[in-house]
Parts: sequence; structure tokens; C-alpha cells
Amino acid sequence: VQLQASGGGLVQAGGSLRLSCAASGRTFSRYGMGWFRQAPGKEREFVAAVSSGGSIFYADSVKGRFTISRDNAKNAVYLQMNSLKPEDTAVYYCAAKFISISRSPSEYDYWGQGTQVTVSS
Repeated sequence: VQLQASGGGLVQAGGSLRLSCAASGRTFSRYGMGWFRQAPGKEREFVAAVSSGGSIFYADSVKGRFTISRDNAKNAVYLQMNSLKPEDTAVYYCAAKFISISRSPSEYDYWGQGTQVTVSS
């Protein structure tokens, strides 16, 4: 599975962005998909994930502001980010894990290249 993340950019606090992750391969529907982020000097952290069966997890820090979704027909997963805060600034990565999902980045098998999100105050 190859992943390509896009949609990052510069936005003011309170604004919105929608990240997309395009996946290759005919077995995309069998993979759990996650979004992670990494700010400078910090470890990569879990943001949200959706399993192959549609179960969804969010990090507490983004719950109520971010929405993850997937479109198996398009081999894509999305992260709608609303009410953005400066602390959301990071490189955002999409990742794939066979069948299930996890909050731990070490359990994911495939990673996209990352897309930069910068939220100005």
C-alpha cells in the first residue's frame, strides 16, 4: 500500500482544513487508516483512526473538532479539521494498518510522506 497525503497549508486560528490521503492497491478496504502528527521536537502522536469496519477513535485533544472519514470506492481517507488552534501545527501523516486500528504509530505498516499544517494565532 502506498499512501499520499495532501491538503495541508497555512490557516489562521479558528479556521479549517481538509486533509486527504490517497492509497494505492486493491485491498484498501481491508486496512485500518490513521492520522498522526508530529510537531518539531516532539514525538509523533495519534490524531484519529478509522478501522476497516468503520470504528473510529480520536485523540482527546481533537475530539469534537476533527472528523475522520474514508471512501473505499476512492481508496481515500480524509481528516476534516475545524476550529484549528496554533497547537495543531505539525506535519500530519496518514498510515495504514491491516484490518484494525491503534493509537500507537509503531503498529502501522505503511506511511505517507506527510503534509504540513501551520495554524497562526
